[in-house]
Amino acid sequence: MLDHCSISHKGGIVLWSRAFTPVASQMASSSSSPVNSLIREALIEGRTTERYEKDGYAVKWTFVNDLELIFVVAYQRILQLTYVEDLLTAIRTLFVKLFEPFLATFVASLHAMNTGKLSQSAGSKTAASTWDFSKAFAGWDTMFDKLLKTFEEKAAQERRLRTRPATNRSAAVESSTPPSDDQSTTPSQAVSESLDEQQIARKVQALKNRLRGRGGRRGGRGLGRAESGSGRDSLPNSDSDTPSKSKRKAKTKEQRKWGESAPSEIDMAALDFSMDKSSDNFARADNLDLNALVDQASLGTRTEDGMYEIKDWEFAKGTSDFTDAVISQALKANGVASAPKAQSSTSSLGALGSLFARFTGSKVLTEEDLKPVLEAMKQHLMKKNVAKDISEKVCEGVGEGLVGKKIGGLQTISAAVRVALSNSITRILTPKTSTDLLLSIRTKLNSPLPSKQQRLPYSMTFVGVNGVGKSTNLSKVAFWLIQNGLRVLIAACDTFRSGAVEQLRVHVRNLSMLGVNGAADSKGRVELFERGYGKDAAAIAKEAITYAKDHDFDVVLIDTAGRMQDNEPLMRALAKLVAVNNPDKILFVGEALVGNEAVDQLTKFDRALRDFSAASGGAGKGRGIDGMLVTKWDTVDDKVGAALSMTYVTGQPIIFVGTGQTYTDLRQLRVANVVQAILSD
Repeated sequence: MLDHCSISHKGGIVLWSRAFTPVASQMASSSSSPVNSLIREALIEGRTTERYEKDGYAVKWTFVNDLELIFVVAYQRILQLTYVEDLLTAIRTLFVKLFEPFLATFVASLHAMNTGKLSQSAGSKTAASTWDFSKAFAGWDTMFDKLLKTFEEKAAQERRLRTRPATNRSAAVESSTPPSDDQSTTPSQAVSESLDEQQIARKVQALKNRLRGRGGRRGGRGLGRAESGSGRDSLPNSDSDTPSKSKRKAKTKEQRKWGESAPSEIDMAALDFSMDKSSDNFARADNLDLNALVDQASLGTRTEDGMYEIKDWEFAKGTSDFTDAVISQALKANGVASAPKAQSSTSSLGALGSLFARFTGSKVLTEEDLKPVLEAMKQHLMKKNVAKDISEKVCEGVGEGLVGKKIGGLQTISAAVRVALSNSITRILTPKTSTDLLLSIRTKLNSPLPSKQQRLPYSMTFVGVNGVGKSTNLSKVAFWLIQNGLRVLIAACDTFRSGAVEQLRVHVRNLSMLGVNGAADSKGRVELFERGYGKDAAAIAKEAITYAKDHDFDVVLIDTAGRMQDNEPLMRALAKLVAVNNPDKILFVGEALVGNEAVDQLTKFDRALRDFSAASGGAGKGRGIDGMLVTKWDTVDDKVGAALSMTYVTGQPIIFVGTGQTYTDLRQLRVANVVQAILSD
């Protein structure tokens, strides 16, 4: 357990400190504290010792010379904490990574004060009264606690591993000790664990049977006769078996009776094992935990009009996910033998801004000046999971906007580059069509029609490659629609994958049990339309739309089988479904984890749908992708380049992103948040 930890400037300003015991808290402000003694006796005098001890305390420290920071940890010398050095390195890496822009500005202000003929003590005093460290380092306490807990748990686990082999070796020695020839030796078995008289008698009789060749595995016939008797001659499989269990006969499979006449409906129902019985469904429904289906923290909000709006995806460094990611990066960096180098104070402008550090004064940028910068920009975008071709085209656009521009000073150059890159990405991600699905649905449902014409429901088709999560995210969209008071029919048009229909049936059962606006359930608001396996998907979708029209459903969600973009027969079948049914919205479901593959998938899906649907004829001929739903968005942190790649290829917007396993884990994308994530270092 630590006693004290602090981060301070070489000028004597304490940026952050933490005392873990009351004694350490009282000593921190006194001149006799171990930290103050370290500064007086070691640091000021320039002693290069790896460890400093004072009054029973052990003190260790490390520096960041470029930022003039000192990281100090003090603990009881008797404790022998082995993780202190690793903890110091991780704290240094994490603290500099998070707050380097502020630290660089702070150090620069101190230097400016000293340059202005102020004494160092006066400059430090002025800086301490000017800067609000508690606000600047907000959130650091939480990150420090997590980091410290990680190292303490790791040290505890190592201690357990060190003690476990000794226990195992002692147990092995005891088990390998040869039996003693001394007849007076006390048995090692406890009295409570001794066998009763009846069990001993059975074991003795079984041993005799083996000696006569009647028992054991080779004497199966004799064993059968012994089991058919009173049961005393049989040997149980274990000591815990009872005599009644040995008498019990093995349960045999009942033979199925096949008659010569045709089976009746009752016989057919008894032989049908393709679907669960209704009683089983009700039994499972009663045991279903509804709280596991909905994440209360991910629930959307209700507007004044009663509409249910899902949350926006936000990229913020204050989130716990970002905290865990940064800590894990610090731990990985800590695993390197050599200490990580401290970054320069000018790197607060980021990876892109640092490339302009050599430019000073007023200058007109040329292609030669921008060539290395654009190459670094391309590498930055590729690290963010943007496809290579898209990265090159985006950088070309940024370069065209910067060539011939007059810039003056480092900050102006950095601002110009970031503005140009931000404008380019924003222009690509800005949707050309409306992304308000509810508005589109209500517009179609409320549009005037001739008196004799029946209104068609709003239909959406979900397409994509195998295993990206089409059925799961379709159910999330269904939950969102149900919460907005719409009746949803799910069409099971994946007639190829085993279990696809059953998966949708489970989703429909779950959705029907979740309430709407405080109601106990939402039965009647969602149904499943399925015709089994091996059928024509286009015909099933057409029947589903007709069924929805006749039964007053508002929306039809069509689930399709996953297929690779190079499989022409399957792509023709998908294009036929689109051409025959002409859905209102065709959503491509893709993963956020893909890079260059996203371009290939979307390009070939869009081209195949347009070409093959035009050749098939019908109302939906020539249709392509209308929008995207990106799944597994919660696994990529700030590497959100797949959104840029997908939007660039099709020119269509990203409607939703999936962020988890529950029905509420659906988010909307805002262009500003995506741009912020892509530009982050």
